[in-house]
Amino acid sequence: MAAISDYALLGDCHGAALVSSDGSVDWWCPARFDAPSVFARLLDAAGGHWSIRPSGRYTTTRHYVDGTMAVRTEFRTESGVLRLTDALSLGAGERGHRIGFTSPHVLIRRVEVLAGTVEVTVEVAARPEYGLVSPTVTGVATGIELTGGADRLMLTSDHELTVDGCLVTGRFTLTEGQDMVFALHHRSAAEAPVALLDGRAALRDTVEGWQSWDRIHQGYQGPYREEVRRSALVLQALTYQPTGAVIAAPTTSLPEEVGGTANWDYRFGWLRDGSFTLKALWVAACPDEAHRFFDWKAASVGSVTAEDHVPIMLGAGGERDLTEHILDHLDGYQGSRPVRVGNDAWRQRQLDVLGEVMECAWILRERLGDLSPAAATLLRALADRAADTWPEVDAGIWEGREGERHYLTSKLMCWVALDRAIRLAPLLHAEAEVPRWSRAMEQLRAAILTTGWSTSVGAFTGAFGSDHLDAGVLVMPIVGFLPGDDERVLATVDAIERDLVRDGLVQRWTGSGDEGAFVICSYWLVEALVLAGRTERARQIFEMVTARANDLGLLSEEIDRRDGSLIGNFPQALSHIGLINAAWAIAQGEAGGNGS
Repeated sequence: MAAISDYALLGDCHGAALVSSDGSVDWWCPARFDAPSVFARLLDAAGGHWSIRPSGRYTTTRHYVDGTMAVRTEFRTESGVLRLTDALSLGAGERGHRIGFTSPHVLIRRVEVLAGTVEVTVEVAARPEYGLVSPTVTGVATGIELTGGADRLMLTSDHELTVDGCLVTGRFTLTEGQDMVFALHHRSAAEAPVALLDGRAALRDTVEGWQSWDRIHQGYQGPYREEVRRSALVLQALTYQPTGAVIAAPTTSLPEEVGGTANWDYRFGWLRDGSFTLKALWVAACPDEAHRFFDWKAASVGSVTAEDHVPIMLGAGGERDLTEHILDHLDGYQGSRPVRVGNDAWRQRQLDVLGEVMECAWILRERLGDLSPAAATLLRALADRAADTWPEVDAGIWEGREGERHYLTSKLMCWVALDRAIRLAPLLHAEAEVPRWSRAMEQLRAAILTTGWSTSVGAFTGAFGSDHLDAGVLVMPIVGFLPGDDERVLATVDAIERDLVRDGLVQRWTGSGDEGAFVICSYWLVEALVLAGRTERARQIFEMVTARANDLGLLSEEIDRRDGSLIGNFPQALSHIGLINAAWAIAQGEAGGNGS
């Protein structure tokens, strides 16, 4: 099984696929990010794959086609050079802001020989529904049909392939200048067959579609421009365009520790990440995408009464119930069991989400215009909830399942909810509520400054009454609770650098042993350092963590501090969001701004 860092992301703004550097598609969830997979060798050898590679020995290099999510892999053999181009097809003719609104759900793979002669081997082992289904494979006039369960697949190619039980195989020799194209079409059993794509034309159209989007989203001209540009493309690929939801990651159950049990399904949209997401989309010059993301959040949350559970995460279509279950038939990535589908964190009570949604409205305030009555009612209700519930315990931003506490970051984001609501009061038609919200905000601020500070540690800690540091506290100056050069903030940053940071990689909290470093925490540290006036150190941290990305510039959720390997679900939207925001903070700091 390949290393997590060995994979490239393919996206069509509906679903996602991962292809390894040796030409094997080991993960594909067509139609929706959280749909059952067609290929899942990423999680078990029996999960299905589609490999295309030279028959003999080879070395590889790869890159994204500039401005796209199409990947080119070059195989160098003793007899020649083979280039493989992989992409998920976009809708025909989609350009600019409109890419990804429709998708034919087709995986396109083109091979071409650049020099010499190369023998190519193809193997397609589709295993729908996370490997539970071995399809019936039949040669038909239009190609090869793979039928099983709720999935219908049609494989077309320029070369005759062989049906071997539930496998499709092929071996052929190409010489310099020759090429072949394969296209695997997916539909559900309930859908009528559609016209099959011309693979060559669809690949050209897809490349042009991505490049047209990239051309109009290059407003950022600061330091680390190419890293920001690639991260913006990743965020677009992880956007479920039918609704505007930004998905946390395209994978499930890639472990936080190889062989461990912290294996979660991240194929959903987290409201908690919302304000960081919107800020990143603004920096990357994606205002339309930012507005659609806010609209999705507001519409999906709906109304909130005193008894309602405010969701922390939603399905790509806005679904609430994401009940978790275990796929016992899969061994997991390198034996990391269990493999989970769904995420029971949806049931958790996290007070920070109140501030996250309100901060989104604050970021977009100049574009919101007159809020709809429903949106204004929702935001007022969230502020009321923050005023009433901030003294209560919750599960915290790290979604631990060991019980609720008085987490400082949750209190901090309740303060954000109240602060932004007061500033937005005219837009919310809530001027009469300002005195009550202001009283609650001042009480909350006093509690954070007194109970959130540990005199024994000399820093703000992760929970009231705790002596454990928590990297989440780094957002305190980022959201404007205290200035970045406040002596208490500086002391907290120094303590975190001393106890949680190694080689620029930041663990979440003290006492976590060999737990991996969370990438977003390193980027929060970068922002906090800029706000503290330590821009040179911020650059050092930024470059150390960004250097851990794979050869395509992709980042996972975590980095193993023992060997520097990427771990956790991959690629992780929040990591790329952190990169964009940290780069912008450095740009602001070097330009003399405050980076906030």
